[in-house]
Amino acid sequence: MNRELIVRSSSDSVDFALLKDGKLTELHKEEDNNDFSVGDIFIAKIRKPVTGLNAAFVNVGYEKDAFLHYHDLGPQLASMLKFTKQVSTGKLQDYSLKNFPTEKDIDKNGVITDVIKANQSILVQIVKEPISTKGPRISSELSIAGRYLVMVPFSDRVSVSQKIASSEEKDRLKRLVRSIKPKGFGVIIRTVAEGKKVAELDKDLENLLNKWSAMCKKLYKAPTPSKVLVELTRASSILRDIFNDSFTGIHVDDEVLYEQIKDYVQEIAPAKESIVKQHASSVPIFEKYGIERQIKTSFGRTASMSKGAYLIIEHTEALHVVDVNSGNRSNKAKNQEDTALEVNLLAASEIARQLRLRDMGGIIVVDFIDMVKAPHRKKLFDHLRDEMKDDRAKHKILPPSKFGLIQITRQRVRPEMNIKTTEEDPNQSGKQVEAPIVLIDKINFALEKLLKGPAKNNSITLNIHPFIAAYLTQGFPSIRSKWFLEHKRWIKIQPRDAYTYLEYRFKNKDGKTVY
Repeated sequence: MNRELIVRSSSDSVDFALLKDGKLTELHKEEDNNDFSVGDIFIAKIRKPVTGLNAAFVNVGYEKDAFLHYHDLGPQLASMLKFTKQVSTGKLQDYSLKNFPTEKDIDKNGVITDVIKANQSILVQIVKEPISTKGPRISSELSIAGRYLVMVPFSDRVSVSQKIASSEEKDRLKRLVRSIKPKGFGVIIRTVAEGKKVAELDKDLENLLNKWSAMCKKLYKAPTPSKVLVELTRASSILRDIFNDSFTGIHVDDEVLYEQIKDYVQEIAPAKESIVKQHASSVPIFEKYGIERQIKTSFGRTASMSKGAYLIIEHTEALHVVDVNSGNRSNKAKNQEDTALEVNLLAASEIARQLRLRDMGGIIVVDFIDMVKAPHRKKLFDHLRDEMKDDRAKHKILPPSKFGLIQITRQRVRPEMNIKTTEEDPNQSGKQVEAPIVLIDKINFALEKLLKGPAKNNSITLNIHPFIAAYLTQGFPSIRSKWFLEHKRWIKIQPRDAYTYLEYRFKNKDGKTVY
């Protein structure tokens, strides 16, 4: 498996595309004006505790107050509030927590008005970015993430990622971390720490302690609200979370970003520094790696799959609904049940990709094609779980219901990635129409169906707008030439001035429309 990260920079944002064997699996955008990224830590002010919600609204500097629930306060809230007050006033200058006397943990079933008050200063961390009309979701149980470890202040607990299967490895990592862990800090051992030596873990922990000290220095006389710890740039956080030996290339089109990413890779994986390359071609970087085309064909209401099968993705206020359609997929299977299983397995892989690509969160309901056999339903469920193993967002998948529906919940921490895939109709109708590149995919599907159906031995003529006709026939090799090489059939293309820009018809030798 080959993975590549493609980074495109513009004046106001940076786009990150993650490719898996050439296929787009994740797309992220980092905007200059995003001051509330997941992981950022603020010194904020309690605006108003609300007993009925057992939560408080907190001023973090966003237009809408952030939401802090009692369960997100963390058991060591009293210790953290005491530490924050002493550091902010300059009474405490030792940030190590080694000699800091901790307070009693708060009651896990308590009431918010018993532990915090209005106008009180508090350290909080963004756990969910502002989405729609809602402000950020925050927590006062702080955590600072590194490459191999996550450091949790005011705790002594050491825990290991559940994704590490070996109990011996878990025990080894716990022993190592306990031997280097400073007093007053808990540690969560990440999946990528598997097999690592104590020197690498110690270096990572030292970097996290330096971050903590730098943050504490900013607290002294800091205005409220203000940001005191900035999460890594999106490029660095992506690399920190997903970088592994399967990465074969990181391509960047901006010189400054190239140097930053190269330095970061050199720090976390010196042997892989050579895979970071600066894009120097005159062809835009997203065009060069086929990302623009994949964006156009992957977003929007319809998502196409191979051989004509497709998904319909609808978004409502409460949930997402995905409908699986076999479309014009040729029936190579012996019966309807086998065809349904084949299409459903294909759809499960595409749905797992779409959830990551669009960063869809909340409740997702998928209407797969009905299958009668229980082993087939189990195979589909297991396949979907396997496909979603690489998803970094927390998620849960329920088995198929009696109606053939599969329900998924997926953590939502950022606004959903929503890219417009329609364009203004050039015929000046005032309507929005699908982008031409989507039309070419539709023509390919239709042609494949026709050449495997009743018209496979008859002559076929494609009637289409002159602009699209020129696009299909010009250049070498042209799209029509590629059709000939693939299907061993020459398709006649007839420009039609009366057609709208994205209208097309396949006709037989008698002039009858066959598609």
